[in-house]
Amino acid sequence: MTNFTNDEMNLMCIYSAGSSRAGLMQKLTEMKKYLERDEVQLLALTESTLAKLGIMTDEEFGQLELYPDFDI
Repeated sequence: MTNFTNDEMNLMCIYSAGSSRAGLMQKLTEMKKYLERDEVQLLALTESTLAKLGIMTDEEFGQLELYPDFDI
């Protein structure tokens, strides 16, 4: 299974809201359109998350526990 960073997991939690893998990828792709030029770190985080989501299966995605962990 793909190893996501804590930041990637939190990003997915924010945008997943019960979405499928494809739905989450669509939401993240749409969100990128609204980023400002200076939000390069968020853009990089979003792109790395999308890349990892793109190589995993729907079954693997279904096994993820998407609960935010903002304390780490």
